[in-house]
Formats: sequence, structure tokens, C-alpha cells
Amino acid sequence: MLVSNQKKRKMKKIVYKILFTVLIIGGFTSCDKELEQIPYDQFASENAFVTASDFENGIRGAYSALTRAGYYGSSDAGSMLSLPDVISDNVTLAQRGRRTKRYLHEFEYFPTATVRGFYGDAYTVIYRANNLLFYIEDFEGENRANIEAEARALRAMAHFDLVSVYGKIPTQSGDANGSLGVAYVTEPDPLVEPARVSVGEVYENIINDLTFAAANINANNDPGRLNKDAVNTLLSRAYLYMGQWQNAINAANNVSTAIAPRESVVGIWDDTNQDGLLFYIPNEATVLNLNIGVTWSQGNVTTLIPEYVASYELFQLYNDEDIRKEGYILPAANNASNMEFNAIRKLFGRPGQFNGQVDIKILRAEEAILNKAEAQYELGQTGQALTTLNQLRDNRYTSYTGGETGTALRDAIRLERRLEFAFEYKRFFDLKRWGLPIQRENFGDLADGTGTPSENLNLPASSFRFQLPFANGSLDLNPNLVQNPGY
Repeated sequence: MLVSNQKKRKMKKIVYKILFTVLIIGGFTSCDKELEQIPYDQFASENAFVTASDFENGIRGAYSALTRAGYYGSSDAGSMLSLPDVISDNVTLAQRGRRTKRYLHEFEYFPTATVRGFYGDAYTVIYRANNLLFYIEDFEGENRANIEAEARALRAMAHFDLVSVYGKIPTQSGDANGSLGVAYVTEPDPLVEPARVSVGEVYENIINDLTFAAANINANNDPGRLNKDAVNTLLSRAYLYMGQWQNAINAANNVSTAIAPRESVVGIWDDTNQDGLLFYIPNEATVLNLNIGVTWSQGNVTTLIPEYVASYELFQLYNDEDIRKEGYILPAANNASNMEFNAIRKLFGRPGQFNGQVDIKILRAEEAILNKAEAQYELGQTGQALTTLNQLRDNRYTSYTGGETGTALRDAIRLERRLEFAFEYKRFFDLKRWGLPIQRENFGDLADGTGTPSENLNLPASSFRFQLPFANGSLDLNPNLVQNPGY
């Protein structure tokens, strides 16, 4: 006999209540194991989600997981703040630093040395979003549609980041869609041992969640929360990664926020303005108090101890007409050692500070513009692509030549993407989805390109290392989790 959806939900709630009681009684002995399977901080009960205020608190809890150490909260173990640049060609390992994340930079990651914190923290976001979504079906408050949209967008974003790190990207190779992605978890079950599904299935779920979110989320939410423009930018990125060019354009066209004008670019990164920001997390000393900038360096402009510096190749790509050279790269030195560096200005600090405590910028309107330009080029709409590209360049250069056609236009779009989003969570994924190798120049870590270069300079496009390994601990605790090939 078929069981009604309402009865099924009631049965699930009973099961989750039982799990709550059993696990609390079990105490701390089982806590680490369950955290590794699908991390969580606490179990919710029906009484936790009743009023509009309860659901507001619930969605804030889901957002707060983004600031955990392995995600955007920064940690020496690796996080989304630095991983995409550390692995790629935008930075050089600094010899004076602590050599944090060296295993990523030198392509020496293995199941015993991988980004375990990120994996757990991303699934914490997912667990909290799923918990809220489970109980919101019985909620009829005015803010339901917006809260549900935010939760589904967060769930999609976390899965998107996970599959970008551990799986192939659809445009990366012909077999990508059929290869293993990650587990797309939609149930708030802390004991789940989910199996990986195909990359194609993961992206299908991402699109479903983001499409719902784009249709239902508020055009404007408070700072620290997603809104319609942010979700449409994520949707545009997902379609771009899938090679669905027209859909990428359509989603980008739904983003109404203007990109930052030239005069605002420097101030974005010291929090004196928020121009072009679609989704950022305020990082105040009285609330989060996260020194996220230590992922790149410590000290001031005369006592700098850098972990990584801007690669000299990248530094040379910024010409003097480009405001991003001032906004992104900071001339700094360690006077005690008589060394000068091209330090990374993003995340360095607010005006007069060098503590690395700035707001966490996650989505900007500039991405929608560059997604659109790339998709237009891929569709053969070269005139439109050049016009779209120039919307960005007009706000970055005092003058530029422009007028590119053919592959030169494609290369110009890719170059501007690299220059715009340097040290901003994209470079590794861009090279990966374009099917390009990582090729570093043999420059050192000092400001003039001398000093000590990174140990390993190249990673072939065909390397299995474009998909990171799962940690041994995760594999041990989830028998359904299959390791990536090559590890």
C-alpha cells in the first residue's frame, strides 16, 4: 500500500527525533565519526522551526557555515579563499613564509594530505540547508519563499564548489558528464553514507536548485545573504561550466547590478566601498573577527612575511593603465632581510590596517559580464562578445587597444578573466574547464622575478590531479565514497 507524502514526512521526523536522542546519549565517543560522514553542529527538532524568527535564525546558521576554517573562514589546511590560486599559476610560494599549503602548490596532494576541512565544511552548509528545508514544508509564513530559495541556493553553491574540486567540469573533457562527481545530499540525515553520482547528475541538481532560487529569492536581502543577482550569477557560472552558452547569457542578463567603476576598484578590497558586490559576508571584529588575509601574508608593508606572492608573470600582465595593478598587488618589503615582494593586496586589511581582516567577497557583478562575453564568443557572436568585454575594460583601463577578432578575442576574454579574478577563487577552475595545463614561468618569489621559483612548474591538462583526492578518513568512514582515479 502506498504511503502518503505527509505520512512519510511524519515517519522521517520520528526517525530523526530518535536519532537525536540516541546520538546525544552516545555522547562524544561517536561525534567525530558522524561529523566525518556528514558534518553537523547540532540536530534540529520540530520545535526548533516554528516561527518566522526560527527560520530566519536557521538560514543564518546555514550561512555561518561558509565562514568555517576550511571554507571561506581561512585556514592553513587550505580553503576556497586560496586553493584555486595556490594550485594554479597566479602565485609563487614565498621562501620566507611558513610554506603553508605547499602540498597543493607543488601538486603533491594525496589522500593523506588533501583539503579535508573544505569537504567537511561544505557538507555542513548542505546539512544545515537541508535541515531547514525539511521543516519549512510545514511553515506558511510570509518569508517562506525567500528562506527556501536561500537554502536551496546555498545547497547548490556548496555542491557546486565540491564538484568543482573533486570532480571533472563538463567542458573539461568528453567523458566528464559521465564521470564521478560528488554526492548530492538532499536529506538532513547525519548518518547518511552517500554515494557519488555522475558529474552530469550533480549539475542537473545544481541547476534545479538555482533555478528555483532565482525565481523565489528576494531581489534584495541583507548584507551577508544571497539575493536574486547573486543567484543568477551562480546560475550563469553553472551553465558556462556545462557549455550551455545561451543559458549562461540569459542568466547573466538577469543580473542588474552594475560593475564597479574604475575609481572604486581599489576601495572594494579595503572595504571602503561595496561597488559591484553581489554576495559578501561582513567580517567585523565584534562578530566574526576573522583574519582571513593571513592565508597570503603576515606583517605590514615593511615587515612582510608572505606565504605566497603574486607570480612575476601575472604581475607583468597588469599594465600601468590598469587600475587592478594598484588594487590587487601591493609593493611590500621585509627590511630586516632586504627583500621586496609583489604582495597580494586582496584580503590585506582595511585602511591603515594589515591584519587581514576584511569582508569576505564571494560573488561580484563582474563575473556575470565575463561569463556573458565568453558564452557569446562560443556561440560565434563575436561582435556582441567584444562589446560585452569592453564594458569591463572601459572601467579598468584609461586606454586600451581592443578590437580583437577570432581566437585573439577568445584569448582577450580569458586574459581579462584572469586579471579581474586573480586571488579570487577561480583560476584553477578556469584552466580546468578550458582543458588547459598549469604552466608557471621560472620566476622567483621576489619583486623583480629573482629569488626562488616554485619547485614544480607544470601540470599537464590530462593529469588526474585536476581532481583532488578524498581524505583517507572520509573513505574509511563512508564505505560508499569512491576515491578518484590515480590516488
